[in-house]
Amino acid sequence: MITDNKRSYGWLSILIHWISALVVIGLFALGYWMLTLGYYDPWYRLGPWWHKSFGMLLLILTLVRVLWRFANPTPTLSGSRFERVGARLGHWLLYALLLLTMLSGYLISTADGRGISVFDWFTVPALITSIPAQENLAGEVHWYSALALVILAGGHALMALKHHFWDKHDTLKRMLKPQK
Repeated sequence: MITDNKRSYGWLSILIHWISALVVIGLFALGYWMLTLGYYDPWYRLGPWWHKSFGMLLLILTLVRVLWRFANPTPTLSGSRFERVGARLGHWLLYALLLLTMLSGYLISTADGRGISVFDWFTVPALITSIPAQENLAGEVHWYSALALVILAGGHALMALKHHFWDKHDTLKRMLKPQK
């Protein structure tokens, strides 16, 4: 089953979810590590190239994910009314932080007017370059939105574990394998 239904997520949503989770964790770790690099370190230029390339692919994947979410039913949430409202708000905040982090990263990288080469396969053009202090402003937004994203994603994972082990709901199982 590739599509979502009221009982569970389909394979496409599950695959996008776990790829996104791994890429977000990897990008955050790489970005944090890049802050420690010196100018003569070989990774000083290679790290950002990987970071930007994966970031642009994640942006494309996230846009596909949002479109897929609108085109498919959302599985029914378990838990109290408070937990269901929290889950909806948390999911939309995760999407917002994903997009904000990636768009601010794009604005940092294209502030000088050059596009972003994605693994040398294609170049994403610089469309916005006239914001005053664009690189610095976007850099601040990028750092804090990425930090908030990782913290919220950690809370998201903890709540999934709580639902699985404490409440005995099938919340986590639905994101591991489609349920019939």
